[in-house]
Amino acid sequence: MRIFILAAVFVVATMRVSGQDGDRRDGDRQDGGRRAREGQGSDAKLEVLLRQRVDSVVEAAISADLIPGAVVRIEQNDRSIYCRAYGLSQKYDIHHQVLDAAPAMDTATLFDLASLTKVVGTTTSFMLLVDQGKVGIDDPVSKYLPGWDTGEKRDITIRHLLTHTAGLYEWYPLFYRSAHRDSTIRIVEALPLRYPVSKQRRYSDLGFMLLGAIVEKVSGLPLDRFEAQNVFQPLGMVHTTYNPLKHGRTTDIAATSLGQPYEYRMVHDTSLGFAVPGLDPQSWNGWRRYVVRGEVNDGNAWYSSEGISGHAGLFSSVGDLQRLVNMLLNDGMVGGRRFLSEGVIGTFLTPDRFHNGLGWMMDPENAFMKHGPPGTFGHTGFTGTSIVVCPDYHLSVIILINRQNVGLQANGVYYNPNPIRQGVFQAVMDWYALCGKN
Repeated sequence: MRIFILAAVFVVATMRVSGQDGDRRDGDRQDGGRRAREGQGSDAKLEVLLRQRVDSVVEAAISADLIPGAVVRIEQNDRSIYCRAYGLSQKYDIHHQVLDAAPAMDTATLFDLASLTKVVGTTTSFMLLVDQGKVGIDDPVSKYLPGWDTGEKRDITIRHLLTHTAGLYEWYPLFYRSAHRDSTIRIVEALPLRYPVSKQRRYSDLGFMLLGAIVEKVSGLPLDRFEAQNVFQPLGMVHTTYNPLKHGRTTDIAATSLGQPYEYRMVHDTSLGFAVPGLDPQSWNGWRRYVVRGEVNDGNAWYSSEGISGHAGLFSSVGDLQRLVNMLLNDGMVGGRRFLSEGVIGTFLTPDRFHNGLGWMMDPENAFMKHGPPGTFGHTGFTGTSIVVCPDYHLSVIILINRQNVGLQANGVYYNPNPIRQGVFQAVMDWYALCGKN
């Protein structure tokens, strides 16, 4: 009965809409193997219906001016089921006027990954360092950053930082007090703890800023150089970088916000709950007043960390992200060679008492991966990015959205893309229940 119901849902819920060309740089076509599947009976037809259902979810959001555009990639067993770009990489100028020649989105477009930096760059770096025996997950942070050898802070470990249980501030406007990475880390060090260590999960950007500093301490290399040499180059992630404008990538980058209206609110509007006692919101006024594109949107990463941080700063394409995901799905193997041990991957992807892994989210109550099978992991980014991986199904869903470019909604916040994420992921889960197991 469930099979017939799911098939009926596919038929009723889908509507065919047009899209953009495939990823020219990465060699992927937007049809995701469509031609290879045509003529293979019901499975091929259900794949077509999956694509139509995904199209309807994304195009509805674009038509409603909730997002300018998106890129979606669905892959199973190292085969691209669907890879498509939608809409525009930038729709509005700083005055919220539609561009006369708005650039189309492409599957090769670079996106500001925002907090996907935490897993794509920082967590992967720690997986490598742990695998090489250079870092222990339960090592105290003070082993690498001596300023943490004091009071309750000396109890904080690498594990606490990776699992957001270190008791740190969730967010703090560090750019009011620092414009350079080294001094920024010292300011984080000087802040008091906000919560008891290990007692609760409080998602914190500051913890991953510290992890980035530890990577540098252990490796002797700047964070961006370590990741480029040890993560991105070996995985063939040739488009993944910090500060893309400084590296010659000036086109085909998705725009983010029109200035920084929401982060401005975080400092100035006490109703949001981010105000810092004793901090004068008028004491700093270096806000960007242009469309942010090719510069990391996050204020702490841009203003106080020179665009490079463990919590935000990376730019990447959907094709590059798929390479990282495939490595994890293939037990650490890349092109017949080992990149990571299965043991380390298993350690990082084992849920803790808060139902999350090390770096990666695994709580099945997270809206963007709800109803995934046991072992599903993923992460989201503030700019609109997300990755979901289902190891048991050898399947992944990557969605990149430039939601901030439409500006704040009437309620003063950005559109929440979770309905898009949920709609696409549920379509994939329904498709898998019908034919993905084959």
